[in-house]
Amino acid sequence: EPPFQGEGDGPEYETVWALGANTGVGDLDAVTKANFLCNELGLDTISAGNVIGVAMELYEKGYLPREKLEGVALNFGNAGALVEMIWRMAYRSGIGDDLAEGGYRLAKKYGHPELAPQVRGQCLPAYDPRGVQAHALGYATSNRGGCHLRAYLIAPEILGVPEKLDPYTTEGKPKWVKDFQDAFAALDSLIVCKFVTFAYWVDELAAQLSAVTGWNVDGNGLMTIGERIWNAERVFNILSFGDGEEYDTLPERFTKTPMPSGPSEGHVAKISEMLPKYYELRGWKKGRPTRETLERLGLKEFADRLEKEGLLPD
Repeated sequence: EPPFQGEGDGPEYETVWALGANTGVGDLDAVTKANFLCNELGLDTISAGNVIGVAMELYEKGYLPREKLEGVALNFGNAGALVEMIWRMAYRSGIGDDLAEGGYRLAKKYGHPELAPQVRGQCLPAYDPRGVQAHALGYATSNRGGCHLRAYLIAPEILGVPEKLDPYTTEGKPKWVKDFQDAFAALDSLIVCKFVTFAYWVDELAAQLSAVTGWNVDGNGLMTIGERIWNAERVFNILSFGDGEEYDTLPERFTKTPMPSGPSEGHVAKISEMLPKYYELRGWKKGRPTRETLERLGLKEFADRLEKEGLLPD
């Protein structure tokens, strides 16, 4: 019987990357088995693949104690180790107890947090930010942490929807990022799949919302709703862990280490070039909404709370 025998749904794109390419495992049967186990055991496939990839890098660089692996060679490309680590994470068995905490906490525990490809503690999905500047800024400023669906700038930068952008330039990208973030915040509240918006955008969605609710909402109104949500999320983060400018960035392996090969060879993510304009468009200072911005959006009580806590920017 083949080692990864079983029946289950096939893996999705992000899953194939996270559990496959990211871990160096080219055996599709193993990736499919790993995907099946994640689904059955309640693990997110992007996070699972990321933490295993971080563990493999820690292992190969000698930072992960061999005795904690209980005989498993956690090298990149080891299909058996990939599947085994999913079991161990799910049941927090042995080294799986450390992996279950996520890629950032794992790397930090073993003294090398810089190895975790993360934003706000959440590891990134498949798109390398060095080759897509707007998408990179979307990662860095995402209130949720590393997420490709808070502002899917792959659409214009790679797919050409609604228009084709040069993925390597930073010019004009902050405006694109802000608009996509605001729009997608509203879409999430409408519980609409992001990918159907390749066919229609906020004007059509606002018309549908108005028809269902009786509200008089147009596309601009829907964007304002999304902007209000985005600012409310940021205030929540500020009050929770002091979110701000120092978190709006990417690991140095993306901002200082150029892409080694491929179409994006030589490029880095240029977050610092785009952040000032992004803050200007948002009405933020150092990653935090100003009182003027919050009051414009009807969030005066949020501004009052930040001021009370000494967290409102000057």
